Amino acid sequence: MNKTNKTFSIFALFVLFQICLSSSFAQTKMNINDNWLYLENDTQKLNEAQKASNWTSLNLPHTWNAEDATDLYPGYRRDASWYQKKINIPKIDKNRVYSLYFEGSNVTTNVYVNGKEAGSHIGGYIGFSIDITNFIKEGNNDIFVRVDNSYDIEIIPSQKSDFFIYGGITRDVWLVSKYKNHIENLKITTPEVSAKKASVQIVSSFVNPDNLKDLSLTVTLKNPKGKKVASKTVLVTDKTSTITFENIKNPELWDTEKPNLYRLTAVLSEKNQIRDSVSEKVGFRWFEFKDHGPFYLNGKRLLIRGTHRHEEQAGVGAAMSNEQHWADMKSIKEMGANFVRLAHYPQDPEIYKACDELGLLVWDELPWCRGGIGNDVWKTNTKNMLAEIINQNYNHPSIIIWSLGNEINWLPDFPDGDNADKTNVFLSELNDIAHKLDPTRKTAIRKYYEGSHIVDVFSPSIWSGWYSGSYKSYQKAIDVYKKEYKHFIHAEYGGDSHVGRHSENPVTGENVIKAEGWEEAIVQTKVANIAQIGDWSENYIVDLFDWHLHISENDPTFVGNIQWAFKDFATPLRPEDDIPYMNQKGLTDRNGIPKDAYYVFKSYWAKEPFTYIESHTWTERQGPENTPRTISVFSNCEKVTFFHNGKSLGEKQRNLAVYPANGLTWDVNFTKGENILVAVGKTKDGKTVSDTIKVNYRFNKNDTASSLQLSSEKLKNGNYLVTAIAIDNNNLRCLDYEASVYFQCLKGGKTLKNQGTPTGSESIRMANGKASIEVTPDGSGKPIEMTALNQSFKGEYLKIEP
Repeated sequence: MNKTNKTFSIFALFVLFQICLSSSFAQTKMNINDNWLYLENDTQKLNEAQKASNWTSLNLPHTWNAEDATDLYPGYRRDASWYQKKINIPKIDKNRVYSLYFEGSNVTTNVYVNGKEAGSHIGGYIGFSIDITNFIKEGNNDIFVRVDNSYDIEIIPSQKSDFFIYGGITRDVWLVSKYKNHIENLKITTPEVSAKKASVQIVSSFVNPDNLKDLSLTVTLKNPKGKKVASKTVLVTDKTSTITFENIKNPELWDTEKPNLYRLTAVLSEKNQIRDSVSEKVGFRWFEFKDHGPFYLNGKRLLIRGTHRHEEQAGVGAAMSNEQHWADMKSIKEMGANFVRLAHYPQDPEIYKACDELGLLVWDELPWCRGGIGNDVWKTNTKNMLAEIINQNYNHPSIIIWSLGNEINWLPDFPDGDNADKTNVFLSELNDIAHKLDPTRKTAIRKYYEGSHIVDVFSPSIWSGWYSGSYKSYQKAIDVYKKEYKHFIHAEYGGDSHVGRHSENPVTGENVIKAEGWEEAIVQTKVANIAQIGDWSENYIVDLFDWHLHISENDPTFVGNIQWAFKDFATPLRPEDDIPYMNQKGLTDRNGIPKDAYYVFKSYWAKEPFTYIESHTWTERQGPENTPRTISVFSNCEKVTFFHNGKSLGEKQRNLAVYPANGLTWDVNFTKGENILVAVGKTKDGKTVSDTIKVNYRFNKNDTASSLQLSSEKLKNGNYLVTAIAIDNNNLRCLDYEASVYFQCLKGGKTLKNQGTPTGSESIRMANGKASIEVTPDGSGKPIEMTALNQSFKGEYLKIEP
């Protein structure tokens, strides 16, 4: 950042804060993400950090693990760093209190103002406020923040969890100013809700250091159209005040199709002068998990159609922007989901706001993930986190479940940490805390069978067709668990898929590997654990998800399931995966770009008409002449007509009872060379949508790979996509080649590496004999020189002229 821009930013902050202070009422909240300094130094001494000369400038949110989590070196930085910022406060009002609000800082945080420690916080996924009133002065104020994500078994989640614990100030930071007598919190419940009438109760807590007797509170409720439906004023005579609006007639209910939100505003006045104002959204809904049966929302059965979300993105790790958060949630909703489990920790405030507004039910989770039960310090930290989560997120109508953890007794960090009796005592304590703080919602846990009776809702572990068994055993599994658990829900199913990898005959639903059609006869091979054989093809996962949805969508007594996971995400436990350090079970890649499996879910769940031919990443194929291949079309249209090279292969009716692809499959006898496939879908009202792909097909099978071939393509953003193809001695692409390839930019640019994406890793396994990486020119105008190699091929070279 140049000096002029920095000066202007400080001036703008000064003017904006003056404007905020000029308001005689309400609280002011100003985002201060911009223009921080960062020091990668683990010193615990403030004076040493102040004296350091190697500070660098950045904006928040930020994590120092944005790239080292997914680089090719083992481990990632688990240590402390410092942040600093100058905040100019032109005038301090003695009748106001000032604080810094952190939406999330991972994992432990110490805040210093003008050389003194103002406060601290333990826990990386929960917001917290630091009162700075007694530390600030008029003019410039020096803010120093030390953040530490060091290995600490006394703070959940366990380092044995299958995700990275990103260090840094990973969410927004705000400068808050309030009148000294102010509203501390609003707790909103809806004691009675039906289609005919509803009630809402508002418990307000106050900070009133002078014990003033002339404070009053006015609460107003407006419907989704902005019309006032109720208002009441009461005198504030205690630390809390309760207002109830009864008999709200014909409420506009919140549900997953129409997430109607009322607005509630609370105004605190002193002698008729407004001192504080707080606004919250209210959703009227009620829900029920039927015993051994389905889920009901607002008196109607709702099949839970869910997915999981980890909070991270390629290039930034956990330090995602609000726009990136919303992009995830909109994509989940556009897929047709109505439920999201936040794995395995509470997430950014924008996520809850998005779920409220988009109509997504939420399973919010305490980050007790693995590690077993700990010592007394661990227990105190864990209980504090649970209370913070519930108190902060209480008013969100989208939340229906407080989860107390995941796989909690697995891989204990403490001696005897997997003791089920001790764990159950503590789990019961957490369950009681959750119900005391919020008796209106359910508690849950996943994959801790010994404590399944303690919580309200339980999910066993069912990975049919991946870690064990075949996916066609899914119905049998859920039938067993429906009877065994009173309130059963299925969280986590799926498997890894590598973008662009396909098989002409993937493993079947009975766990059998069949021939690809070249041989006259073959002994079929049984597979016990799909995850370990390294297939990871997109079309196997398409088949697996298609079957799971075929079961869940046709079972009237099933509560529903929650797919794992929406996006590929990084993990320290998977260094040898096809993209190193990536869990590739996502329906999209780490950048949110859909894989084939995304469209399977969309075909069952979404309402916006579409068709999708499997697959847009499978455009080079081979097989014997006159050997038809079955092509699936995933669509939510009532009817689909399929064309091959301009010839109609017939119209088919979508049938939810038919597997695969709801009956939308056609046998195609490919011709040599280019084949054009078109699917045209027609809705009930006559609207048409279409999808087209081109497939290059050959009748001769490739031999063993003999070399790599490099090529480049200039992208719209000015970068280059460098692609390596494995070829045989006949110059045929080796569609069965899956070994790793390693890219390096020698001169003229740099690779877009450490992204954990199909085009953002310098080491990646090939998908049907192909791998690519994006390269950014360095601006010198000189040629870009690239090389690619692996264990078998010692290096191919490519020069890209500008």
